[in-house]
Amino acid sequence: MRIDDAVREFREQRARRRGLLPTVIPYTGYGSTDWVRVLGRVVISGRPGRAARAESVRGWRSFTSIAVDGQPVRVTIGDTVHHVVADRGGVIDVRVEAHLTPGWHRIRLEPEGEGRNAPGVEAPVFVLDPSAPFGIVSDIDDTVMITALPRPLLAAWNTFVLDEHARAATPGMAVLYDRLHRAHPEAPVVYLSTGAWNVAPTLSRFLSRNLYPPGPLLLTDWGPTPDRIFRSGRQHKIDELDRLAVEFPEMRWLMIGDDGQHDEETYAGFAEDHPENVAAICVRQLSPGEAVLAGGRSRDAGPEQAPGVRWIYAPDGKGLAEALAEAGYL
Repeated sequence: MRIDDAVREFREQRARRRGLLPTVIPYTGYGSTDWVRVLGRVVISGRPGRAARAESVRGWRSFTSIAVDGQPVRVTIGDTVHHVVADRGGVIDVRVEAHLTPGWHRIRLEPEGEGRNAPGVEAPVFVLDPSAPFGIVSDIDDTVMITALPRPLLAAWNTFVLDEHARAATPGMAVLYDRLHRAHPEAPVVYLSTGAWNVAPTLSRFLSRNLYPPGPLLLTDWGPTPDRIFRSGRQHKIDELDRLAVEFPEMRWLMIGDDGQHDEETYAGFAEDHPENVAAICVRQLSPGEAVLAGGRSRDAGPEQAPGVRWIYAPDGKGLAEALAEAGYL
């Protein structure tokens, strides 16, 4: 971790000597009528008066940006101003007080201090409606997007080399999500993935391009920690789900994933701990070929681990939609 910090600091100082400034890349946040979770990332990627370019074509470009450790950022929500600080990975992930009505809003993020001459940006925020019948929590890899994770070589190819426009959407899933969104427009959609914050702009464009409903991405920051070479992706999902249960104790979640990694086990564990927060669990069944590429199927998970919770299995969005229609969600 110390080596990683030293390399990042060297790159940051070198970039600043070239006249580059900190710039905020905004991510979609969420909140209630009393608070907002602000998400973003501060990187060195722009000269004075020039906006940051979050777009990239090849995935590796997303991992060449220079994160800024400890950058102060001004968050403006309506007439209220908050001062926050990015973490060692440049990630802004803070909960601040705000009084907003349910629905979509925009907040403003601006670097402070040495980066005050850099342009500010606006970030979308979805405020959950307390009367929403349920919310949707969705995995990304092999659920809405075919990625063949976690096999290392294919994962590296998909993440670092593949043109983002070549990524394939999972058959029928965009239609399913659109139908759910149209039937329940007040229901929030949260995308939960083990992917790095570096690829958030790419994932957002993929979801928009394939007509998935908008919603916050809950990703993680790759890299070494005090006790691990890489962060635990599964633990990241468990922590984020537990956080949602605490933040929205009355919300019931329709949880959608696949049987190629640990989604079944993760969702079953959440259902055991928070049965009152689960509406149903939908599992997309991978084909034999997809299961091989994804490193096998989940084991020791399913209805027997979470009695009383409705489990729905189908190989594509069409099958899940038919089952959800029978269950009364469509």
